[in-house]
Amino acid sequence: MSGADQKSSTPPAAPDVHVPVMRDRIVELLAPSLQQRDAVLVDCTLGLAGHSLALLDAFSDTRLIGIDRDADALAVAEQRLARHHDRVTLVQAVYDEVDRVVADQGLASVSAVLMDLGLSSLQIDRADRGFAYAVDAPLDMRMDQRAELTAEGVVNGWSEAELVRILRRYAEERFADRIARAIVAERSRAPITTSARLVEIVTESLPAAARYAKKSGRGSHPAKRTFQALRIAVNDELAVLARALPAAVGVLGLGGRIAVLAYHSGEDRQVKQVLAAGAADRAPRDLPVVPEELQAELRLLTRGAEQPGEDEINDNPRAASARLRAAERVREVR
Repeated sequence: MSGADQKSSTPPAAPDVHVPVMRDRIVELLAPSLQQRDAVLVDCTLGLAGHSLALLDAFSDTRLIGIDRDADALAVAEQRLARHHDRVTLVQAVYDEVDRVVADQGLASVSAVLMDLGLSSLQIDRADRGFAYAVDAPLDMRMDQRAELTAEGVVNGWSEAELVRILRRYAEERFADRIARAIVAERSRAPITTSARLVEIVTESLPAAARYAKKSGRGSHPAKRTFQALRIAVNDELAVLARALPAAVGVLGLGGRIAVLAYHSGEDRQVKQVLAAGAADRAPRDLPVVPEELQAELRLLTRGAEQPGEDEINDNPRAASARLRAAERVREVR
């Protein structure tokens, strides 16, 4: 593995994992660009490498550049991709650095780019990482353990107004004011350092109907949105995505394809806007002939956002919120 390599002293064992979300559809969408000789795939959010493993199995001439900010995920991915080790380069980096990573490999462009946004199964299932509200753990939530900001830092250090802002913006939490007020009140008594304590505070701050919706099967866990907002804030996910999408489109060669899986409305909105902008002519509407340099550089491959089927969601409930969009480069940008 290349890049800033800071693995744990004992790499985590490869866990049992679900079939990657919409795996077969992603293989189908990227196939035309990966069937070419010497094709290069960049997986910007490698995680446990489920999608990349399927693509390497399907296309024997494809080379993979796998990027992830999480050293534990890279260690597991390295094990899972071992049978293709001669075609794999792993880099620890944040995925908005995709253009630099590609250039560092001596490449001007690549054949395909994949982004599977959000958390990997490893991050969700490892209790010590603090991502899951269902288990007690330190409030960490860093995807990159080298980063300084943690969820504990946000919960105990950010103002009430800042907490309200991230709860509304990143999680569309309708009880943001109540939750932020409760967090500030409780941390004045003692620092909030564990996920279990935060879950208790959030749950107790909600109206009874919202608090017990989960127990009656009518809603999600009371703390789900709060944990989502904290994770996005700690890892600056939407700002990273805003930089990463144009960079990823920019490294695609002619005929290259990009596929993006989003799990949050804010993420999907950004993906939609960037791909739609690339698929639109940039000439004034009343221009009778569009000059080549103003013609669309992308062609959309999905009609709107595609979603997993009912069977897949039943097998893997984490897939329920997934939204898939894809596009192909049809014109070089000069």
